[in-house]
Amino acid sequence: MANSGVHVLDHPLIQHKLTRLRDADTPPDVFRAVLAQIAGLMVFEISQDLPLCDVQVQTPLEITTSRRLGGPVTVVPILRAGIGMSDGITRLMPEARTGHIGLYRNEDTLQPVEYYCKLPDDIADGPVFLVDPMLATGGSAIAAIEALQQRGCSDVRFVCLVASPEGVVALTEACADVPVYTAAIDRQLNEVGYILPGLGDAGDRVFGTR
Repeated sequence: MANSGVHVLDHPLIQHKLTRLRDADTPPDVFRAVLAQIAGLMVFEISQDLPLCDVQVQTPLEITTSRRLGGPVTVVPILRAGIGMSDGITRLMPEARTGHIGLYRNEDTLQPVEYYCKLPDDIADGPVFLVDPMLATGGSAIAAIEALQQRGCSDVRFVCLVASPEGVVALTEACADVPVYTAAIDRQLNEVGYILPGLGDAGDRVFGTR
């Protein structure tokens, strides 16, 4: 699937750890730990073009010009499964803020409905990493991106673990300016919207509710 806005991160360590998550026998505690590890590894690709600014720093020997991040970075997990990825990112980037967006699917319309949204007031002042382990139909991701854009966010980066081809198409068509970072694009969705081969319901596996 050729799309300049879609980045498949095929680093050997990411792929090795993804195999652990696909395994149905991986228990919740290991699943949570490995999910956080993968998210931390993905940060290097996601953040490689973050803006920097020059600052003066007093070293033990002299004053020098160095660089630091030029603005705030905010990690926004889509509740609830996204929390497992945001933890891994903020361990590597403790200076990042964390917002939350909660969505559920209306069973009559099948459309995502926002039930919770708590974000920094100045979230639009810097990049936003929107995270959710699964990009299935794309509905929740698109709704969350639109919620961020309505608040003035112009640099939103969607980060997931596994994507379906259908979800990638839906997201890139609806939000062409939002890059997608994923560890894998799987074969397809099944008749009830699960990714195949996938890894099951990420939220249930993170929190041990399957």
